[in-house]
Amino acid sequence: MAKALTPPEALHRAAALCSASEHCIGDIRQKLARWGIEANEAQAIIERLVQDRFIDEGRYAVAFAKDKFRFSGWGRIKIRYALQQKQISPGNITEAISAIDEEQYTARLFDLLEAKLHSLNDKDTEALRAKLFRFATSRGFESELIFNTFKALDL
Repeated sequence: MAKALTPPEALHRAAALCSASEHCIGDIRQKLARWGIEANEAQAIIERLVQDRFIDEGRYAVAFAKDKFRFSGWGRIKIRYALQQKQISPGNITEAISAIDEEQYTARLFDLLEAKLHSLNDKDTEALRAKLFRFATSRGFESELIFNTFKALDL
């Protein structure tokens, strides 16, 4: 294990980390614990980072949602659950989810299902629909939107 950091060193390192990319309070709290910072000192460091706007949970939630949608192909349900796991406030989660463009969202689901459809060999339409539905729900897309996309795909 590396040597424990002093609180000023940890503050400097956490500030550098937060200026390079978005982080939530939970992520920074875990890093501080790994660096050997006591809980009360960690709380003071986090308060300072929030005060200096190195950490902004709303900004983090929007960036997280957009990245997971754009690069990982996640739907709103999976993004919401992941943000809840990171203990982001419900208001920030709602704001982040609403930042996803509706047209891009439906187009992304269509593209994902179309690509998956070409990779499947089933001739039975019901089996195809079941596999595609499981795939889309595992990605976190809503049932109603999945069924509407099936209609667009003529399934």
